[in-house]
Amino acid sequence: MHSARRCWHRASRHPLQPACKHVRAQHAQAGSLNAITNTAAPSNAEEQGRLAGKNVAIKDNITTSSLPTTAASGILSTHVSPFEATVVRLLRQNGATITSTTNLDEFGMGSHSQHSVHGPVLSPFTRDGIPLSPGGSSGGSAVAVASGQCWTALGTDTGGSVRLPAAYVGVVGFKPSYGLLSRWGVIQYANSLDTVGVLARSVGDVREVFEVLNQHDARDPTSLPDSVRQRVTSSRSERQDHKGKALRIGIPLDYNITSLAPSIRKTYTTLLTTLQSQGHTLHPIHLPTTRLALSAYYVLAPAEASSNLAKYDGIRYGQRSTTATADASPAEKLPLYAATRAEGFGEEVKRRILLGAYTLMSEARDNYFLQAQKVRRLVQRDFDRVFAAPNPLLDAGGHDIGEGEREEDVVDVLLTPTAPTLPPTVEEVQRSSPVESYMNDVFTVPASLAGLPAASVPVALPEAVREGLGEGDVRSVGMQVIGQFGDDELVLRAAEVIEKLYH
Repeated sequence: MHSARRCWHRASRHPLQPACKHVRAQHAQAGSLNAITNTAAPSNAEEQGRLAGKNVAIKDNITTSSLPTTAASGILSTHVSPFEATVVRLLRQNGATITSTTNLDEFGMGSHSQHSVHGPVLSPFTRDGIPLSPGGSSGGSAVAVASGQCWTALGTDTGGSVRLPAAYVGVVGFKPSYGLLSRWGVIQYANSLDTVGVLARSVGDVREVFEVLNQHDARDPTSLPDSVRQRVTSSRSERQDHKGKALRIGIPLDYNITSLAPSIRKTYTTLLTTLQSQGHTLHPIHLPTTRLALSAYYVLAPAEASSNLAKYDGIRYGQRSTTATADASPAEKLPLYAATRAEGFGEEVKRRILLGAYTLMSEARDNYFLQAQKVRRLVQRDFDRVFAAPNPLLDAGGHDIGEGEREEDVVDVLLTPTAPTLPPTVEEVQRSSPVESYMNDVFTVPASLAGLPAASVPVALPEAVREGLGEGDVRSVGMQVIGQFGDDELVLRAAEVIEKLYH
């Protein structure tokens, strides 16, 4: 029973700590956390359907016709959408009550939900009296769920924006396979990465919402058509049902980075040992391109953002500047839209627009954008090489790699920490550089680049770690389950296996 220790400590040596039961934190007053941007008027209508009577909050970059949709940006501060996103419509059709929209990093660009025109989101947890980061960019949705302001909440996940907040505040966060849930009505950040995700207090609640939303949408060009969905279903049905069976769990040795906090490492190795004692098997695997994934992401995502946000000029879209320079012939000889974009966008959005515009320049495109696309393909191949299930999006064999390149010890799912550290305080976030903030996404970005399903599940900190933390600090950390494309149900089953260890 030493495989857990051998797998993880092949890269370094750290002691194991005994497991403990998960303890959910009691949360501070919800109103002071700034998780909600707009609240819907109470409805007396009697709802019917699978989700009848369930209150759901919507991230404020997913359009609702009954509430403003601002994407936490000054340039959309007065925007009310004339239509609703497909995922919102499906929730209403199944009886859910849309209670509010939730705060976020502007246009989804951030890892701590501090870059918002509505003000920063605060975690219900504190360290030495200072609020912790709620994670981002779906921090408002995560906090709304954790503090009991809704049953579940929708978020968007581009590079970890559902999973990281879930890990930081102790809830479940699920990013489905890319293309399963409609993106129609979602304000774009990076089209090839954006995925609607679900946050809830249990895996069962996540599954209930996911099953309602998992439909083809002809209005979304990235939505998987029914023919592909049938192929995915067929591919999975041919394999043995994993329900109640032992899982083959992959341990990515490349995720054992030097910046991994000892508290996270102890919790992770304790969980691995506990899973092994339950009859699941652990298998060390290598994902060598992982070390390049974060760099590739921060080339590709800003490049797409730069293109997507070009339309916000105060003429076609967005709130027009009312300053003296916002005219057709400004004295500074700047474009008509310069003042509007300077006032309407926050500093982080401006930074990513500039970064994206640079990587798309003809002089830099070959060295940055095209190289990042190649890295993305290598990341996808790494995952296809280690999963037992073939990728249903590829050819009949399901693999875009030669048999000699495949791992001998293939696995059902991968298990990694969601974040490399405990959540920092908001003061530490303010002092950190942008690059330091980007490092929070190091474990979540690879699955996003490959379009794979992934879920973050709260796992209780070992008692020895909890004793070193203050009373208001977190009591759990997030552990991430990653599956092959289309294996969303298997990822949720594996997440439930972990969840049941602490309940």
